[in-house]
Amino acid sequence: MIRNILGSLVALAGAASAVLSPFRDWYDGRAGQDYRVRDLFGGITATESGVLVSILLPFLFAALLVIAGVVLRSRIAVALAGLVVLGFTILWMVRQGQAEGALTVGGDGAGLQVGVANALAGGVLMLIGALLMSGRGAGARSQDRARAQREREPVEPYAAPPADQVDTWPPTQEPGMSTHTSPWPEPEVDPYTGPDPHDPRTRSYPQAERGPEPGDPRDPVHPPHRPPER
Repeated sequence: MIRNILGSLVALAGAASAVLSPFRDWYDGRAGQDYRVRDLFGGITATESGVLVSILLPFLFAALLVIAGVVLRSRIAVALAGLVVLGFTILWMVRQGQAEGALTVGGDGAGLQVGVANALAGGVLMLIGALLMSGRGAGARSQDRARAQREREPVEPYAAPPADQVDTWPPTQEPGMSTHTSPWPEPEVDPYTGPDPHDPRTRSYPQAERGPEPGDPRDPVHPPHRPPER
């Protein structure tokens, strides 16, 4: 945590130094905002430049990268911003040396001036800030992975009860009668009492009670007949 705070402050200080550098003199009294970005690729000219198309443009982009890196705790973004500032500053020095024949440093306003020093210092501070930052860390990444895994897993309607209460309500999704989801208790099943004697599907089973056989003296419908006398 402390490393992230310290690295962020150093990186932000470097971004501020880089953004302010084009408003100061760079070479022979000419401010950095007077150099066009296209001159860094085609050669330095005496043509004046607007502020938004000057060397300030890549420095503003680098400052935005630093802010994003600080918010997201991304060391890569902060380091990339420092490389952008140093890269454009060194490219300007190469083009300026080609235009002048040589680069000089003088204390009387001639040669390289304070604006170049501010730009170089800003890029170096951004790189130092990236090195000081600890980033998100393995703990934060593991928490993000665990959170994403929980979001992908299906949500169970009820939590599983303890091992000694596997049949208690709410249902535990265990095989058996406890897997029902009705809010009411399960109806109890009547005990089995055998086949229904009145059900035609169970006629093959022996009947509990049988009526009198035909010809039985107790049969009121078919009484027995006496044999004829001879």
